[in-house]
Amino acid sequence: MLWPLARSLLFRLDPETAHHLGMAGLRLLGWRPLAQLLRPRPDPSLRVKALGLDFDSPLGLAAGFDKGQVVAPGLLALGFSHVEIGTITPRPQAGNPPPRLFRLPEHRALINRMGFNNDGMEACAARLAALAASARPGLVGVNVGKNKDTPNERAEEDYLLCIDRLHPFADYLVVNISSPNTPGLRELQGRAALERLLGACVKRVRELPAPRPLLVKLAPDLSDEALDEAVDVAVACGASGLIATNTTISREAVSGHPRAGEAGGLSGAPLEARATEVVRRAFRRAAGRLPIVGAGGVFGAADAYRKIRAGATLVQLYTGFIYGGPALPGRILRELAELLRRDGFRSIGEALGADARR
Repeated sequence: MLWPLARSLLFRLDPETAHHLGMAGLRLLGWRPLAQLLRPRPDPSLRVKALGLDFDSPLGLAAGFDKGQVVAPGLLALGFSHVEIGTITPRPQAGNPPPRLFRLPEHRALINRMGFNNDGMEACAARLAALAASARPGLVGVNVGKNKDTPNERAEEDYLLCIDRLHPFADYLVVNISSPNTPGLRELQGRAALERLLGACVKRVRELPAPRPLLVKLAPDLSDEALDEAVDVAVACGASGLIATNTTISREAVSGHPRAGEAGGLSGAPLEARATEVVRRAFRRAAGRLPIVGAGGVFGAADAYRKIRAGATLVQLYTGFIYGGPALPGRILRELAELLRRDGFRSIGEALGADARR
């Protein structure tokens, strides 16, 4: 009940200032006795086994919120089953100059051109290493990328460096080749580049003493043919899964907004329909050969449920959390269990792809 007032006050601040305040609050929530008291206990029907891991629900926090500060205990206390940290690059990176984050409240959306701002893999590894196992009641993924000044022909080196350094602390890893805010990065989604990069990364994780699931994150702006090709490459290379989708460069849904001309990726409610369609197409193309993680425009249980019925084994949100506040994960979990019961499903697995198979 207090969130609308808190959001009103936070939205009067610069978005990055508000974000830093939120991170400070999450550090407090991560205090172990408080985190254990707060963490919701999802309905057993929401449990998911995927990527060789056990998730107590399908709901996770997408990469981009925690850029390596590692406030995972506070986020897990709110009810997320998994938190994806990153994107992390080998060397520290300041990102693009501010202003670089913009709210579009009328559309429940954000535009960002952050540019992989993070403290680098060494700082992230140190913070993750300091995180006690008891402070991780859920799973922690790490999303990795290349530094802005690393040319695409050497991108493989950056991804492998991050995998080598961060895998001991990650339950799963994600190769991010779909951010629109690093020049040329999306070119790595082309067939030849993707085969080379993803093949090298999969080979590396399989050689680890304790192999980790490796996923690849795709853009919503791929044509249907390019998406099919990317799914085929991911399957052929042995990737563990796909995340669909990252932010979009399209402004069609917000064309009249004064911020629509800002460079960067658009996220939030305007992305929901396209992201769900990408999940559906990827699910059909993969044909059970690898799981799909649905992200884009999730603001409530109905949005998450649509992605599950479209073929998403797991669902992630970010912009919805900015607008919905700390009570949102718990509310989604309660309402998602109710939606399963309403439709006669006993588990997420039974609802998986129900609409995509029609």
